Amino acid sequence: MLTRRQFLDNATLLGAGTALSALLPPWARSAASPARPPAGGAVLSGQEFDLEIAPTTVEIDGRPGRAITVNGQLPAPLLRWREGDDITLRVTNRLEEDTSIHWHGILLPAGMDGVPGVSFPGIRPGETFTYRFPVRQAGTYWYHSHSGLQEQAGHYGPLVIDPREASPVPADREYVLVLSDWTFLDPHSVFDRLKKNSESFNFQKRTLGDLARDVTTNGLGPTLADRLMWGAMRMSPTDIADVTGETYTYLVNGHGPGDNWTGLFRPGERVRLRVINASAMTFFNVRLPGLPLTVVQADGLDVKPVQVDEFQIGVAETYDIVVTPPADKAYTIMCESMDRSGYGRATLAPRPGMSAPVPALRERPLLTMKDMAMGGHAPDKADGHQAGHGDGHSNGHDGGHSDGHDGGHSDGHDGGHDGGDHIAMPPVQAPMAHPPLPQRHDHPRGPGVANLARYPANRLSEPGLGLQAVGHRVLVYSDLESLVPNPDTRVPGREMEIHLTGNMERYMWSFDGTKLSEIDGPIIFRLGERLRLHLVNDTMMAHPIHLHGMFFDVVTGEHAHKPRKHTISVKPGEKLAIDITADAPGDWAFHCHLLYHMHAGMMQIVSVRPDKSDGPA
Repeated sequence: MLTRRQFLDNATLLGAGTALSALLPPWARSAASPARPPAGGAVLSGQEFDLEIAPTTVEIDGRPGRAITVNGQLPAPLLRWREGDDITLRVTNRLEEDTSIHWHGILLPAGMDGVPGVSFPGIRPGETFTYRFPVRQAGTYWYHSHSGLQEQAGHYGPLVIDPREASPVPADREYVLVLSDWTFLDPHSVFDRLKKNSESFNFQKRTLGDLARDVTTNGLGPTLADRLMWGAMRMSPTDIADVTGETYTYLVNGHGPGDNWTGLFRPGERVRLRVINASAMTFFNVRLPGLPLTVVQADGLDVKPVQVDEFQIGVAETYDIVVTPPADKAYTIMCESMDRSGYGRATLAPRPGMSAPVPALRERPLLTMKDMAMGGHAPDKADGHQAGHGDGHSNGHDGGHSDGHDGGHSDGHDGGHDGGDHIAMPPVQAPMAHPPLPQRHDHPRGPGVANLARYPANRLSEPGLGLQAVGHRVLVYSDLESLVPNPDTRVPGREMEIHLTGNMERYMWSFDGTKLSEIDGPIIFRLGERLRLHLVNDTMMAHPIHLHGMFFDVVTGEHAHKPRKHTISVKPGEKLAIDITADAPGDWAFHCHLLYHMHAGMMQIVSVRPDKSDGPA
C-alpha cells in the first residue's frame, strides 16, 4: 500500500513526464505540473469490485496525516457503473474497528444500504461484506462510511453511473470534482471540543470595531438593543459553521489550495464538471470567475439547464455543471466555505502549469432576525432573491408556499410516536399562497430545543447565506426543474411536520427535540403512499437533510416538474415541503448530513411498511 509520497517517489524513477502521466488515475489527475502530478484515487469500472478499507498515511498540502481510506486512496477510487447492470462489491475491513459503506443516493434494497444498526450489522475487523444490487439510475453520486466519524477521516469517494441511453447533455470532456474538508485533529477530538464549547472553532466573532461601525450606521440605541437580544439568546450572528478554516484544509480531489489541482481544456470545448460535496461539515460557494455556469443535473438527476454565475452546494449534494471556456487562458474554480474562513481551489487551463488569480475571501456573512424566524422582519434588498439576480433573471416560481397548513396530531409514528410531536394534516388542496405560520401550540420542547421558529417562511427562492447581494446570478432551489415529468404526480394523501431542533450552547441536535438514542420508534411510511413532509428549521444553522432509499420532490409549486433530490439544505428559520412516494420497503436512515450533528443525535429511522389493512407490519 503506497502513501502519496511513496507513489510520487516511485513514479519519479520512471523518468519522462509522459510515462508518468499515463500511470495517473484519470479522474483525479492534475495537470498542474507534469513533473510532479499529485496522486489521487483510481477509476474502477465494470460490474465486480474489490474494496479494502484501511488506515493510511497521506499528505495534505505537504503535511503528513493519518487517514481512513479505500484502496489506499484519498478520496476513494472513482467507481464507474452503468445503468441496468448488476453490481457486486466485496468490501474488506482492515481497520481495528467496525466500518461500512453507504451508497449515497443510490436506489437499492434496504439490506444493501450500508447503515450499521439500521440496514445491516456493519463490517467487523478482518471481515468481508458483499454488496449486490441492480443499478436502477444514472448520474453523479458518492459513497462514504456510515460508521462513527470515519467519513471525516477520509472514508469517502465519487460514484458516476453512465446512462443506458445517450446523455441529453453533450460534453467534449468531463471532470469529477470532490470537495471536502480535512482536519489533522482526530475527529473525536473535534467533537469533544464542540461539546465543551460549541464556538471553539469560531474565530470570526464581532469586535469593538464592528460595534463602532454599527453605532455609526444604525445609531446607539438600535445597536445596543441588537447586542442585548443576541446576548439574551446566548447566540452569535457569526455562528455560521461549527467547524471552520481554523482547523480545516479545504480539498478538491484530495488536493489543498497549494496543490492547485488542474484540468485541461481546449478553448471553445464544453466541459462538464461533476461537483460532489463530500465534506463532513462545510457548505461551499462555487464559482469560476469570468465563466457562466450551466447547471444540468442536481443530486444525480437531470434538470432543465439553468445558467447562473455561482451556486451554494450543501453537504452531500451533487451538481453537474457545463462551462465553455472561450479564451486561451486559465480559470480558477473557487470553492469558498460558506463562513468564508477558507477555500478550496482548482484550475481549468489550456496547458499544464497555468493558473489564474484566486479571488480574495469575501466578508463573512451575519445571521439576521430572518434567520431566527422571529417575525417583524421587513425584507430589503439584501434579503430577497432579486438581489442575487440583478440582471433580471427570473426563477419562474413563487417558492411553492403550499406548506401553510395546521392541524391535529400525527399518526405517522409507530412504537410510541402515535400522537406525538409530528403533525398530521388533511390531504393537500389546490395550491394557494400562505403567510408565514405562527408557532404551533405543541412545539417540541426540552433541553435540546433552544430556539422556536415563531414565523417560519418558505425560502426556496432565496440564495444561500451570504449570497443575497453578490450582484450576479446565484442558483436557488426554485430555479431547478426536473428535465422529465415527475414519475408520481398524485396529490399527497397525508402530511407530516418535522422540526429540526438544537441547542448550540450544549451542542445538542435532534429532530422534534428527540435524539436518535431516545426515540420510541421509527417514523412510519405506508408502502405505496404519497406523503407530503414539512421540514421546519427551528435553529439558526442550515441543515442538509438526507433521506435514504428514496428520492423526494421539492415543492417549488404544484406542477409536474418539481426538482427531485435525495438531500436538501433547509435554511435557518425556514419551512419547506417535500413530496415522497414510499416505494422502498424496509428501514431507512433519515438525518442531517452535517456529520457532527448526526453524531450528536440528529437522525431518525423511516420504516416503509405495508398498509395496516395488509396485515401486521
